Amino acid sequence: MTSQAGTQRTWIITGASAGFGRAIAECAVGRGDNVVLAVRRPGSVADLADAHRDQVLVAELDVRDTGRAGDVVRAAVDRFGRVDVLVNNAGRGVVGAAEEVGEEELRASLELHLLGPAALVRAVLPYFREQGSGTIVQMSSQGGRISFPGVGAYSAGKFALEGWSEALADEVAPFGVRVMIVEPSRFRTSFNAPDVLEVADADAAYTGLLGAVRKDMASADGVQEGDPVRAAEIIVNLVGGDELPLRLPLGREAIERIGRSYRQNLEELERWAPTARAADFPGATASVRPI
Repeated sequence: MTSQAGTQRTWIITGASAGFGRAIAECAVGRGDNVVLAVRRPGSVADLADAHRDQVLVAELDVRDTGRAGDVVRAAVDRFGRVDVLVNNAGRGVVGAAEEVGEEELRASLELHLLGPAALVRAVLPYFREQGSGTIVQMSSQGGRISFPGVGAYSAGKFALEGWSEALADEVAPFGVRVMIVEPSRFRTSFNAPDVLEVADADAAYTGLLGAVRKDMASADGVQEGDPVRAAEIIVNLVGGDELPLRLPLGREAIERIGRSYRQNLEELERWAPTARAADFPGATASVRPI
């Protein structure tokens, strides 16, 4: 079986050992595409690699090791001749108030959710530009558009990824390269599993405020409403199609929560607009920008 529109694509997918990454990889392989599984533990995807030896290459990669990004891209090109899709999927949840999450943990979150993906994008773009095509899928979160107490460290990386990717999309569009930011709500992956979700040591000062958040995050494991297989099919279908949204919220909750946030932000903007406008020099000429 060949992929949609009869085109065989080559994908690089980080964090492909489980969850969204694994589901996207299985969907792409099932359609006849080639896939490079970029994972920290190669043994975690040995079954998929063994079952599809001609289509699958395993590349050992800790996304935070940005110096390895170019090696992974070159390995993909050497094995399959080209790269068509980069999926920056690797990520990890962090729960804790600003005082509870230390600098080391915050830095690690930014490295994983922004700096690592950025390095892979920089490594793959010369190939995309040369061939005049390519798709970058940035797996963000509804937490990349809205945040709430206890998830600031996680949202910091995802907000940064979205802002960086929004600029990227316009920069690379003239070369035939597309960017899609995916914003899932809760999906039945290992994201909320006790051995995956990072929870900072609780400070008594925040027990009342964050107790419910910690409990909610932990209790979601295994009962999330989102189906990663269905999500993967949507993503693979969009990559294979002619029209690609810049942002793709996934799941009913993501639509409802992000939509509510947009409306609240617009209401607040309009409420404070007269105050904000009063900060300009009286009679100053409005700015004219190139974009």
